[in-house]
Amino acid sequence: MSTTPPFILHILVADGDPDGLRVVERSNWNGRALMFPRNMYPGLRERAEFKQPGVYLLIGPREDGDGEKIYVGEGDPVGERIKSHYAKVDFWQRCVFFVSSTGNMNKAHIQYLEARLVALGRVAKRLPMENGTDPTDPTLSEMDRAFVEVFLQNLLGMLPVLGITAFEKGHGPVAVEKDLPLLHCEGRGITATGYDAPQGFIVREGSFAALVFTPGAATHFPSIVRLRDELVSNGVLALADGKYRFTQDCTFSSPSMASCVALGRPSNGRVDWKDGQGRTLKSIQEAQAS
Repeated sequence: MSTTPPFILHILVADGDPDGLRVVERSNWNGRALMFPRNMYPGLRERAEFKQPGVYLLIGPREDGDGEKIYVGEGDPVGERIKSHYAKVDFWQRCVFFVSSTGNMNKAHIQYLEARLVALGRVAKRLPMENGTDPTDPTLSEMDRAFVEVFLQNLLGMLPVLGITAFEKGHGPVAVEKDLPLLHCEGRGITATGYDAPQGFIVREGSFAALVFTPGAATHFPSIVRLRDELVSNGVLALADGKYRFTQDCTFSSPSMASCVALGRPSNGRVDWKDGQGRTLKSIQEAQAS
């Protein structure tokens, strides 16, 4: 079970369309989020929230269409920056931005939020980031820094509920020992360990992955090859003793995606991931269901 305390989100579907404007607030928090598709921007830009300082995320497809990428920015007011991106930046399809519902955020606060989010996204490596440079962390007083960190932690807790996981990392070995069975997959001289978590299948740091894909995998599953190559390029996978080694916990969208990358061949993750007693993930889940 998670040690994070429960919280309540209030989501207003402003025009009755679930894919339209959503105004999101969190209980006992002084922030507000607006999330909307790009094509709605012209009709929304006169809302009061666009005239406040805020930090924003732009999300859109990658060039190859395989997954998404993200851009983090800040603006004072936030609407001016989004206006510029609407006119000049093509890739994004949806936007979410955060402002203070009590009006007590200033330029330094939002610059700090931007810098922290970019840093977290770089570390998590869940999505490619469009930010070319890392913003400078502004100088804040101890009190201001504590205030903005609380705002940031509330913001981060909301993002997965809104379908944005770019800043999440694995829960680490403590979570495995207490909550989730540790699993392993082996083959082709490779051993990897991981666990099936709510946010996806997490392969643990120190696991290995095959250096070369089997011919059939490279031919019939090019998306798996592209994903592996991306993990190599961003440093999640590094060469070690003729194999690739995971340099950090890595979250995959499914157990099969994780085992395919690890083993370098087509794989049914529900069968190839097993616990210490040799039970497959499939049999574990069937036992849980019964």
